[in-house]
Amino acid sequence: MPGERDQAIRELVAEWMHRARSDFELAQMIGEVKIAPEILVYHAQQAAEKALKALLVKHQVDFPNTHSVGLLLELCKSAGLEGTETIGDAVTLTRYAVATRYPGEDEPVTREEAKDAAELAVRVFAWVESLLENES
Repeated sequence: MPGERDQAIRELVAEWMHRARSDFELAQMIGEVKIAPEILVYHAQQAAEKALKALLVKHQVDFPNTHSVGLLLELCKSAGLEGTETIGDAVTLTRYAVATRYPGEDEPVTREEAKDAAELAVRVFAWVESLLENES
């Protein structure tokens, strides 16, 4: 039934956004010196990734199991979503998806990089939320 499908999509979008918000909140904890910058940038990347996936779910666009913010942005653009160019620099977040979580896998991350990553996540999150709100 179409109503049930629409409800299921709304619930899935809400769950993706709930998890994105949780990562977003953690990414904002720049001043908390007990949290390594590598963990902060990971959560910034995850917030952006999950928010973009929520938007793709809303538009019923299939996406692969990926951490690539660039690929997710391309899928959004291919789906006709306007404004992807305004957050195109968020592709840099992809670096933080895996390697930075493990010691010795990548260069250390600075607090300034964590701040920049959080700001990118803010922009992606705001863009996604504005589209989701305008489509409700």
